[in-house]
Amino acid sequence: MRMNGMIFSEPVKIAEMIGGDSGNTKKYRIVIEESETNFSAYSPDLPGCVATGITRKEAEEQMREAIAFHLEGLEEDGVTGFLI
Repeated sequence: MRMNGMIFSEPVKIAEMIGGDSGNTKKYRIVIEESETNFSAYSPDLPGCVATGITRKEAEEQMREAIAFHLEGLEEDGVTGFLI
């Protein structure tokens, strides 16, 4: 979906990304913005979690990886509540 120059992907289903579905599933929306030279992506629910790519598809793929990495880091730091 495109709105005001931004592209919204379907929400990312985290349990599928990090190995199975243990009942702890949360979806995170990815927002992708096009610039003159590339695409950037972020998730409004995960401040500081960003990615870029030459194509829209690459930015989305990179963002999916960034979300998984971000959540793993939060878990290691003892931050809870992101996979409820």
